Amino acid sequence: MQESTIEAKTVAIAMRSLNKNYQLVDAEVEVLKDIDMDVFPGEFIAICGASGSGKTTLLNLIGGIDKPTSGVIRVFDEDLTEKNENELSEYRSSKVGFVFQAYNLVSTLTVAENIAFPMEWTEKPTGEIEARVSELLSNVGLQHRQNHFPAQLSGGEQQRVALARALANDPPLLLADEPTGNLDAVNAQKIVEILSMQHAKSKTVIVSTHDEKIIQLASRTFCLENGQLATGHA
Repeated sequence: MQESTIEAKTVAIAMRSLNKNYQLVDAEVEVLKDIDMDVFPGEFIAICGASGSGKTTLLNLIGGIDKPTSGVIRVFDEDLTEKNENELSEYRSSKVGFVFQAYNLVSTLTVAENIAFPMEWTEKPTGEIEARVSELLSNVGLQHRQNHFPAQLSGGEQQRVALARALANDPPLLLADEPTGNLDAVNAQKIVEILSMQHAKSKTVIVSTHDEKIIQLASRTFCLENGQLATGHA
């Protein structure tokens, strides 16, 4: 399908005939196959599917972490398939907050420093950074942990720091990869509440998940089966 068929102004994310293959030593593996999907501004989308179905790869493509083998993906009227690495870096720092299942916090930085890092990267003023860090720590309930290092935190606390860091530059798009997958029920509920709060602020939220509480929050649910998009439900 031609790029001109994408109504960029009416959708936040548009994917057309999106494919992603990975080359192994002795074979090429199809991870995503002919994905067509539209996500509208302010939607909360849940992506479900078994392990290995392509959920993380789909988020990586939307987040500009990886590029498709073929097809078109536009996010906020930007064609990611046409961007070079510097342009993708700028896109990620300004438009996307990404929450990884493994947290991916910098072990040598404190909680406050981890949250501040994306803002330092975009050269925001020191006073603005300090105020934003304080606001985010309050939002995730970790003011008392600001000078601690990731190794001193529980898994649930690390995930809340990761969420705060993802929100540091107030991106319009929040992507989360199994954000409650490694957490106990109490911490999982806190993550659900934070995601719900971001949706209430009109952010576009896309979460890969098996968590029924997150799925219940979603505007729509899409399921991946062997790299292909199965029928979702509203």
